[in-house]
Amino acid sequence: MGKVVVGVDAGTTAVKAVAFSLDGEIISAAHRSVPVNYGRNGEAEQSLHDIWEAVADGLAELTGALGDSEIIAVGLTGQGDGAWLLDKNNEPLRNAAIWMDGRAGKRVEAWQADGRGQKVLDTTGTTIFPALVPVLLEEFAEQDPGFLDSIGTLFHCKDWVRFKLTGKLSTDYTEASRSFFNVSTGEGHDAQLAEDLGLAAVLPALPEILSSDASGGEVTEEAAARTGLPAGIPVSVGMIDVAITGPGLGAINDGDAWLILGTTGFIGALLPSVEERRSDLSMVLATGRGKQVLEFLAPMTGTPNLDWIRDTLGFADWAVAEAQARSAHAGAGGVVYLPYASPGGERAPFLDPNASASWLGMSVSTTPAQVLRSVYEGVSFSLVECAQVLRIAGDLVVSGGGFRSDLICEILADTTGQRVIRQDAPEAGARGAATLALVASGAADDVKAAAAMMVTSSSTFEPNPEHAEIYAKAYQVYRSSRDALRPAWPTMRELRGLSDAQKEDDK
Repeated sequence: MGKVVVGVDAGTTAVKAVAFSLDGEIISAAHRSVPVNYGRNGEAEQSLHDIWEAVADGLAELTGALGDSEIIAVGLTGQGDGAWLLDKNNEPLRNAAIWMDGRAGKRVEAWQADGRGQKVLDTTGTTIFPALVPVLLEEFAEQDPGFLDSIGTLFHCKDWVRFKLTGKLSTDYTEASRSFFNVSTGEGHDAQLAEDLGLAAVLPALPEILSSDASGGEVTEEAAARTGLPAGIPVSVGMIDVAITGPGLGAINDGDAWLILGTTGFIGALLPSVEERRSDLSMVLATGRGKQVLEFLAPMTGTPNLDWIRDTLGFADWAVAEAQARSAHAGAGGVVYLPYASPGGERAPFLDPNASASWLGMSVSTTPAQVLRSVYEGVSFSLVECAQVLRIAGDLVVSGGGFRSDLICEILADTTGQRVIRQDAPEAGARGAATLALVASGAADDVKAAAAMMVTSSSTFEPNPEHAEIYAKAYQVYRSSRDALRPAWPTMRELRGLSDAQKEDDK
């Protein structure tokens, strides 16, 4: 009978429960899908009950597969931002408006114009966007004047899962940074900011802030019966999903940096204080280690670009698609792809809700392989630009589903001239959560020790000097053509809307 630690990653469209041995091997895993409900005015919502049931079902499957293994702790991470609210009886007050919610877009413009956006930036280090919780709270309060007073607890996705497992209400520093936390002092929520935003009524609803590697409670008898977890084992506080990979990599010191490529991108570095930040469009999270912050950019130019082009060109298998892309050679025959395909536009390293995808440099001699490779290169160039903005030097440590592509790792290395080191094992989020759970359970003395226990194999990609010149030119065209096209993006978006309206009329 071996000891295992469980990591739960409550993502946007799927939740994952993964069991790891204490030397980092994945023993078993279970996944469950979670629906997102979209509205006509930009709403994107999820049921808190649906998320808990998906997590509970996944854990029940996982524990059933573990046999006599001894589970010693559970670690948590989950999607960030949005409004996750309980009423005074600790029941969901409403469906969660999640990070993709866009209903408050015009409110963001108003906050930027009247100075409230700058106040949020100055205090929390966060550039406002429609799904930031203070913005959503004002949106809901305008619809229902008594709404703020009805809130019992304001926290986030992984906090809700922990509450269902332990019955305890708390959050961590990374999640607290998304509302009213003062990242300059690192000492707690800023009452003056809440007052200035007209949201002082929610301050009593903010739960206790605990260290991410602390225990946030123990599995209750009720949760044990539902999930198969042993009652009484600790559940770590955890972190927001964009930050959790760091502990799994042992990244806790100032200067440590890493990249993730998933549905969105992530390029981040730990800094001694918010005063050291490199971009006003970055996001900043307190880590709970003094004044240390994690500064990161999260471009929207992630794997949906690759999913879309693969499906469009009819490749059922990723290996076949990547082999086809390789056949086009570096530079994609002069074709450059701007990877701004997200309906929400772009948020890093520039902010433009009208950002749109385009191909340039095509001719009647352009091949499908060149079109395909250009998408790989465009996604990579977006990451390169963000890494340059944040001045990330040395090796580029990467993780996440998109980086399973050797080609993207190679393009990243060739374009930057920096070595790329990839953590090969899947489920990086769950691994980071499990790393923190080892500390919470006492199985490891600190995060560094826990990361050493959970270390996994890695692959290294050296820059190819033969590709340096062609990628320098391609990257230059990528940026200059993007900047030249930006004035046309609003009209492109308008045309898209007009065309969609005609399609609706034809139904």
